This record gives sequence, C-alpha cells and structure tokens, in this order.
Amino acid sequence: MEKTRDIAFVDEISSIPGGESIRVCMQCGTCTASCPSADVMEHTPAQLIAMARAGMRDEVLTSNTMWYCLSCYLCTVRCPRGVKITDLMHTLEGLAAGEGLSNKRTLTPAMYKSFSYFARKLGKLPEFWFMMRFYLATNILSSLKMLPLALALLRHGRLSIKAGKLTPEGNNQLKAILDKAESLGGAR
Repeated sequence: MEKTRDIAFVDEISSIPGGESIRVCMQCGTCTASCPSADVMEHTPAQLIAMARAGMRDEVLTSNTMWYCLSCYLCTVRCPRGVKITDLMHTLEGLAAGEGLSNKRTLTPAMYKSFSYFARKLGKLPEFWFMMRFYLATNILSSLKMLPLALALLRHGRLSIKAGKLTPEGNNQLKAILDKAESLGGAR
C-alpha cells in the first residue's frame, strides 16, 4: 500500500528558519559527495531533499539522515546553489522531535531530549545526571561500560554529581531565549 503524500510538507519546511532554501536544490549530489556520514545514512542528503519535496513526510521525519549530520558544513560550503543543507538538517530534526518521531538506528534524539530537559529545568548541563537520563531512556546496561571512566572522572574532580542552578535572573534570560527559539520553529 502506497503512503499518502503531504504536498504541503515542503511549504512547512521552507517556512521554518533553516529550511528556506529547500526549493533551490538542483539535485547535483555535491552535498552527498561532501558528506562524511553519507555512508551510514538511510538516505543521502540529496535524496532526503528530493523526498521532502515529493511530500514524503513520514519517510523523511523517521529517517536517520538528519540525525547523522555532523554539522561540519562541508555540504553547505560546497553547494553550488547556496542551499544551507546543514541548517535544513537541523530544521528536519526539529520537526521530527516536535512530532515525537525518531529512528531506532540512532540515539541522538534521546540525547537531544535529555539535553533539552536539563537546559529548561536547570539552565545548566550536569554531565552525570544528563548521561544517566540518556542511558535510562536508551539502554541502562550500556552505561555499565562507562562506569570506569565515570569513576576516574569523579576521582579527579572532573565530574560532579551535584547539579547547580542558574540565578533567577539567569533563568529568566534563558527562558526568554528558549521561548524565542521555540516561536521561530524550534522543538520543545
């Protein structure tokens, strides 16, 4: 059974900061040839752009492609049409995260959720609790491999278990920044 196409998907993407140039792509493949992660992506960057323009919303937002983007900007720098592919990948990440969509082949969305939780709650990133939340959401047993490193970092004072908070003024400033980012299309 063929999936339905969302012809408004490309309009939605192009209305979000970072997605404006999706229609400019001429499908030359320079982005894919430049991408150091293309070999582990389900769809190359050029394919993902073509899929988005074809209205393949579910396939695009559940792909691992945007989550494997390293933000190295090689694709963006080399694009002959000036498409900001890295920004586009982050736009797609935000759309996927906002809809609770992810890909089982990457743990990056779980890491983003853990990061966002602490950024909003504390305004800081307590590394120990950040990683604990991440491992609880993904695979708590895999955290056991990291235990020797965590203990060494604790012993040398490089890892703190204590989670600090921002001042009330700092909290207000951070909330204003996050609210503004969300109003511009950022995921919560």
